[in-house]
Amino acid sequence: MTKKGFALLLGIVAALLVTNAHAQVAPAIPDDSVFVFNTLLFLVSGMVVMFMAAGFCMLEAGLVRAKNAATICLKNIALYSVAGLMVYLVGYNLIYGVAEGGIIGKFGPWGADDSDPIGTGYAAGADWYFQMVFVATAASIVSGTLAERIRLWPFLIFVAFLTGFIYPIQAGWVWGGGWLDARFDDFAGSTLVHSTGGWAALAGAIVLGPRAGKYMHGRVTPIPGSSLPLATLGAFILWLGWFGFNGGSQLALGAISDAISVSKIVVNTNMAACGGVIAALALTQILYKKADLTIILNGAIGGLVSITAEPLQPAVYQAILIGAVGGVIVTLAVPLLDKLKIDDVVGAIPAHLFCGVWATLIVPMSNHEVTFFGQLTGVLAIGAFVFGVSLLLWLALKYSIGIRASEEDERVGLDKAELGLEAYPEFAST
Repeated sequence: MTKKGFALLLGIVAALLVTNAHAQVAPAIPDDSVFVFNTLLFLVSGMVVMFMAAGFCMLEAGLVRAKNAATICLKNIALYSVAGLMVYLVGYNLIYGVAEGGIIGKFGPWGADDSDPIGTGYAAGADWYFQMVFVATAASIVSGTLAERIRLWPFLIFVAFLTGFIYPIQAGWVWGGGWLDARFDDFAGSTLVHSTGGWAALAGAIVLGPRAGKYMHGRVTPIPGSSLPLATLGAFILWLGWFGFNGGSQLALGAISDAISVSKIVVNTNMAACGGVIAALALTQILYKKADLTIILNGAIGGLVSITAEPLQPAVYQAILIGAVGGVIVTLAVPLLDKLKIDDVVGAIPAHLFCGVWATLIVPMSNHEVTFFGQLTGVLAIGAFVFGVSLLLWLALKYSIGIRASEEDERVGLDKAELGLEAYPEFAST
């Protein structure tokens, strides 16, 4: 080979080596691209979570009797709207206006601050919207538990206090940098959202009492819902909505590592729900000799709640097992509540409260930076606060304006009594 040819070969090799070296160094992502992708994650995830309102509505409409279906639909669209107003007026600043290590945030309406958008990493409105739909989710849990005998306006008054004050104060303790932030971890809200809704629902169910005829002569009287296909559709919608609920809680999509994390969260969320369904299916078959669709639907929800406190760190097989335990909890807790004569129409307390506690306490199994004692502290503190304040508020409403429908209104159904219409007018209400 001539010297000229050898020099040319060396030049080609050197060029290839330089090209290869540059190819292995990830290019820097422009700040505006990070901002766009983060904002897009908040907005799209928020829209998906908002669709969970439709899932709760369909699940509850299918599990109540036909004579109460229109009322539960009204309560769901109304509570979502009340939540939006209250989070705007006071809730958001109570969550994120807390001083570091503090207890309560600032009172006052939210105002968008995009003066330094690149510095925050996302649009202020996108963050507000994503947080608002979480608050509405907590309120939806209460409506299903208290269905068929709670009056409309007392319920909405409670929702206003729950979404404007109770939820934001305890959320600020963790997500707002308050006193629990350094010792407690709840990735997407198994305790802050789901157990909060469950505690509020439990307090309401105790004060309100069971539906007429539910517990008679020491026996539980089954009260079938109006449409199991509709309830199943609601469960599927909630399953879909959970991908935005957990995936969006990564709070970033501006880097490859964030995209990988979001995809892992979605996989774990899906598999936990699968585990919850199969566990509930197998256990109801063993216990009752027949599979119970209503419990199995809640098994899916229980599995989803169970993975929500930490959907990123577990391996896939761990997510399945965590969700499966949620399915078992739901299956065993539904008859337990009946023994205690606590009437939960849709099974929300087992799926959201009990599974929310389980989800929070199991976090240290996969996230070794979190301690069991810290998790237990958060569960007890938030539970005591939400249940205690909710109980006082329900009692105040009961002994002031009243919260329960009359015996006659309950007999004819709240659709006729409170709305003057029927969800299914061509059929006889039962």
